[in-house]
Formats: sequence, structure tokens, C-alpha cells
Amino acid sequence: MNAYRDTARVLPVDRAMDKPPLEESLGGAALPKAATEASTIALFGLFGCGNLGNDGSLEAMIGFLRGARPNAKLYCVCTDPDVIGRTMGIEAIPMRWSRGLRRRSVFSRVLLWGPLKFIDFAKAAQFISRADVMLIPGTGILDDFGERAYGMPLDILVWCLAARLMGTRLAFVCIGAGPIRHRISRWLMTFSARLAHYRSYRDAMSKEFMANNAGFETTGDPVYPDIAFKLPAPAARTVNRADDRLTIGVGVMSYYGWYGFADGGQQIFDRYIEKLSRFVVHVLDSGHAVRLLTGEIGDRIAVDALLANVRAIRPGLSATAIVAEPSASLHEVMDQMADTDIVVATRFHNIVCALKMGKPTISLAYSKKNDVLMGQMGLEDYCQHVEHFDVTKLIGQLDSLVLRRDDHARKIRDQVDKLQQELMRQDEILLSTML
Repeated sequence: MNAYRDTARVLPVDRAMDKPPLEESLGGAALPKAATEASTIALFGLFGCGNLGNDGSLEAMIGFLRGARPNAKLYCVCTDPDVIGRTMGIEAIPMRWSRGLRRRSVFSRVLLWGPLKFIDFAKAAQFISRADVMLIPGTGILDDFGERAYGMPLDILVWCLAARLMGTRLAFVCIGAGPIRHRISRWLMTFSARLAHYRSYRDAMSKEFMANNAGFETTGDPVYPDIAFKLPAPAARTVNRADDRLTIGVGVMSYYGWYGFADGGQQIFDRYIEKLSRFVVHVLDSGHAVRLLTGEIGDRIAVDALLANVRAIRPGLSATAIVAEPSASLHEVMDQMADTDIVVATRFHNIVCALKMGKPTISLAYSKKNDVLMGQMGLEDYCQHVEHFDVTKLIGQLDSLVLRRDDHARKIRDQVDKLQQELMRQDEILLSTML
């Protein structure tokens, strides 16, 4: 289990202007108490793109800020401003104005890339100058899963550098870091983190990755739980059953490998769905029910593929044997999980939601971040890798978890309470130093 630290690493501020000079920010001294409360706060991240975990992290931060700084003006720099404006009720602006570049010819992209990126930076500087603080709340913001170097890694640097040059305080809060497999992406992302006045990580693994790859001192950087643990959970529901029939929640993901655009992605997806389908058939044949869960809008592709596979194997399957409802938020995911007894999932924030609901959980992860969180909950024996998991072993893990589910559920609930207390400690630090 990770031992969380109470002290936050924050970098120096020019008290005369309450603005941190760029050259001092690389020195590693401590930031004193903010001279004034932040009146305008920008929130930056990959929000509005259909990833429910990312949007849940944003929602958790907005909820905290509205309670702690009710008079502050909030706005979000994100992927889809229309979605965030509608769902979160705050002003939102695009993180990139050169979005249409991909739709142009190769010649036009090469010719226009430089000027359009300059426009992106100029626009970023214009908008971020309005903010006292720019917060990057949660998410695996510092990994390059599914990203090319000139995509999100470059966008992060553009906005972080603009923030520092415009005198805006910069904080990475409970972020995930690593792996960053592409060399250029690693440089872009780690340099962005280097510019921050405050950095906290959602697990020790992320902190260790930055210590080994970013080239700066991380000793004082704290580790706190994932910010989505701050979201309110729906009330637990008691399901009355006359027998031992359980409902197993199965979180599916449209997973095509670490870089989904790389060769072999479809084969990875097909193998994943084929093996998961065999597991689901076993669960149904054992007399249990299945509820499919998602964590991103695009996961509907995986749901449809899995349902087609299962029905091909069991053509006479009852229409009510598998429940598959869409989800538009982590709240809806947790509400669906309230009807389950055990959850098997791939996405990190499906795991977070299951644990938040006190559900014994099995992880089929594409990253070690799942394993770290599962280990904190005493569930390290219930982890496999999404690309290499063994169905027979998965069935054995399920059987073991069924026998011990009450004991595990109790331990999970106790640990989640502790995680929420740790997050409250960080709230106090942010309010006294950054906000």
C-alpha cells in the first residue's frame, strides 16, 4: 500500500506581483501562501471527448472549487467545448484551433502546420492570461496512450508554457504519469510537468516514472488518490435473491493496443472480445446474470461485438440474461454497478467506480495503474493484463472472489474512506498555496 504524504511540492512565487517567474520555477524551492484568492481558474484536460473517467475527474474538481471558491470564475480548456459547456455548466474553449488540419491534404498539412501551431500558442496565451491559476485535474494526462507526439503531448506543452509566460500559476493535481513510450512525447510531457508550481500524483508509480524520466527532483511531490474518488456515490441497493444467483458486472473497452492506430490493433481487439465472450458464456452457464459496463462512448463497439459473439455461441440465450445500457457519466456507471455483486473491468475508472461502490473487483488492465490501485485494496491477486489474460485463470479468480466477497467488500469500503480523507488533506493544501 502507498504511504501518502501530507507535504506538497510547490515552487516559488514573486510576491510583489503574485506571479511566478519562469526561471525560478525550475529551482525547486517552496511556494509560500498565496497572497490573494484566485478569482479566475482555468481547468485543462482531455475533456468532452467521450471518456467518462476524464469528465468525472473534471466534475470532481469543479464540485470542490464551487464549494471552496464560490465566487471564482471557472472556465475549461478542453477537447469539445460544446459538450463541457452543456454538461458542466461552465464556459469552455477549445485547446486547439488547428483541428481542421488533419482534413487537409498532406502538402497543406506540412505547409500550414507551423503557422497554425503558432496561432494555437497565441490563442492559448490570450485565453490563459485571464486566469490566476490553471489546474490540470486528474486523468492519465502524462501518458501517451493512443496519442501521437504532435497531438495531446504538444497541446499540453503549448498551454503549460503559455500559462507560465503569462504569469498564471500552474498545478497538476492527482495526475497519472507514464508510460510515455515515444521519445518526443516523453520530452514534451515531462517538460510540461517541469513548469508546474504544484504537482501531485495519483499513485507512487506515476511519481517514480517522473523521477526517472523527467530529470527534475520529485522528492517533495505528494501522492494522493485519484480525484474521481471525490465523486458522490449512489446509495447502495439491496437485491433480494432466493438463490445464489449473482450479477457480474463486466466492463468492456474498445481496446486496440497501446497505440490504437498501430498495425495489429484489430487483431488485439478481436482476441480480447473473443476471450471475454467465453468468460461471459461461462458466467451465464453457471446460472448468473451479466451486466455490461462501459467507460467511454466508443465502447459501444466492444459491447456490440461481445453481444454478437455470445449470441453466436448461445443462440437461444434469453434477452434478459445480459443487460447492456449506455452510460453518459461516471454517476450512471456507478448507478449500474449498484445492481452488481462483482465487477470485472478493463478501464481504470471502471475500477475506481467499482471500488467506490464497495464492489469486489477483478482487473484486466492495459496499464499497471490498475494493478497499483488494486494492490491498495488488497486485490493484487485479481489482476491480469488485457492482452494476455487467461480465461481459465479469470474463471478461477471469479470463483475465489465469490467465496470471499463479503470480506473483500468490507475492506474495500474501509480503504475508500481513507482515500477520501487523504483527498481532503490535499484540498487544504491547494486552498492555502494555489487557490
